[in-house]
Amino acid sequence: MIAAPVKVIGAGLAGCEAAHQLAKRGIPVLLYEMKPVKFSPAHKLGTFSELVCSNSLRSDSITNAVGLLKEEMRLMGSLIMECADRTRIPAGGALAVDREGFSRLVTQRIEEDPLITIVHEEVTAIPEGPCVIATGPLTEGALLEDIEKVTGAALHFHDAAAPIVAKSSLDMTKVFESSRYDKGGSDYLNCPMNAEEYFTFVRGLVNAETAPLHEFETPKVFEGCMPVEAMAKRGDLTLCYGPLKPVGLTDPRTGKMPFAVVQLRRDNAEGTLYNIVGFQTNLKFPEQRRVFGLIPGLENAEFVRYGVMHRNSYLESPKKLSPCYELYARNGLFFAGQITGVEGYVESASSGLVAGIAMAQRLMGKEPAELTDITAAGALGKYVSCYNGSDFQPMNVTFGIMRGLEKAPRNKRERCAAIAERSLAHIREIAENGGL
Repeated sequence: MIAAPVKVIGAGLAGCEAAHQLAKRGIPVLLYEMKPVKFSPAHKLGTFSELVCSNSLRSDSITNAVGLLKEEMRLMGSLIMECADRTRIPAGGALAVDREGFSRLVTQRIEEDPLITIVHEEVTAIPEGPCVIATGPLTEGALLEDIEKVTGAALHFHDAAAPIVAKSSLDMTKVFESSRYDKGGSDYLNCPMNAEEYFTFVRGLVNAETAPLHEFETPKVFEGCMPVEAMAKRGDLTLCYGPLKPVGLTDPRTGKMPFAVVQLRRDNAEGTLYNIVGFQTNLKFPEQRRVFGLIPGLENAEFVRYGVMHRNSYLESPKKLSPCYELYARNGLFFAGQITGVEGYVESASSGLVAGIAMAQRLMGKEPAELTDITAAGALGKYVSCYNGSDFQPMNVTFGIMRGLEKAPRNKRERCAAIAERSLAHIREIAENGGL
């Protein structure tokens, strides 16, 4: 056993995954988490790995890049995937979890690990010695300033979260249960709109009052979490080709596809809370009640959580972080999570897994295993490390950042399946050779 503990800063998905990977390899960990002493603007729970924006970890099919990434993580012994699988709730072809149950289970597993010591305090400077910084996209204050000194200027963009409503407050005479293309059973609630209802809603949305931003923030928004009101301002039909698209859904009252549909996704195991899909927003709270009340079925909706918008900070990582998220300028200092420039819960957990394994290998006198861009996890690390453009932006995992096939099938699904098969075989080979 290695005597000196590794310090992991932040107990989000990336930090907990990194701590778990270190501990399972016999390396003691000091896990620093500022909750419940201090909360960020986006977090409410006192437990670890809180899911803020959505309870969905997206597609679970390996012919989808994020589904492949999850399967890779399972093969590599991911704590986050184990807890997600144990707390999953119905969501068609997606992996959705009971948010609070998931957070409690991750916390329990971390607390029960004899090699992980939890320290509830805010860290204001990068510690000496081996360290993983996984403080998330809301890193601020003295710690952010210290990170900027070590790595260079931090960038930032805006991120937004969707509201959650109580099912008991919905008018179910106007709402129907169905997943798109009937895939996975009735895992979603659907609020159908005719053309008049849709355009009335869009007019209300584009004219609604938004919450002011802080003076130090600039209006640069990550495309994947674009506020619904910002999308609506791009054109009257933008939403019905985006989050309100009706394809694959049939209103049982008419037997036809509606003009537009607002979908609600189950947010807890009991099915009492629902997230409004694609409705990340920066509207003022009273405006959310008024405008979203124009949606059929949501006229008297009880908002358990309003949508919020906040600044997300991330590093200018290319040429500064290695593909396993180690800072080139300081051996033994790793970063993980959204602060590196990966985007999404699964991607954040993946970076924590890769960083934790790489740190452990360093401390055991080995060179970190190179996953390469044959794998989804390795492709994310390569993107963060080697992006050559002038405008580095956060990235969700896609097949587009993975290495192509020498002889690729023309059919897209077959091509993705072949890429996935190659990736999983590569990870199994590394594991069999002791590289993980």
